Amino acid sequence: MKKMFAVIMMCMILPFATLYAEGFLPNGKNCIIGMASWYSKTDRGISNTTANMESFCDRKNTCAVWNMPFNTLVRVTNLLNGKSIVVRVNDRGPAKHLVKRGRIIDLTKGAFSKIAEPGHGLIPIKISALRSE
Repeated sequence: MKKMFAVIMMCMILPFATLYAEGFLPNGKNCIIGMASWYSKTDRGISNTTANMESFCDRKNTCAVWNMPFNTLVRVTNLLNGKSIVVRVNDRGPAKHLVKRGRIIDLTKGAFSKIAEPGHGLIPIKISALRSE
């Protein structure tokens, strides 16, 4: 039943992925729905530093997005279970070809594990911008 719900959610939210790519979330008054995944130091191609030149730590509550300023705080809510976490933007991603498929954010493994089991890999989420530091 949960898998069926996830498939239905993905079909409903994929058309909205382009809204994020066009900068739909510039001022924190809107939210965006899409898919989230996680990344870790052990993943192939992951650098020791993030795009804003911090040391990458997969236990920190940080994330990678394309169209938001560094140090923006965002609330990421798992639409399957209602759990949420506040993370800080310190990196760029997901890969552009994945954004076209509806993935709008990559969370560190530590942040992802607070809202879902890492084994799920990809979950439907809502992002709400809170503020820039």
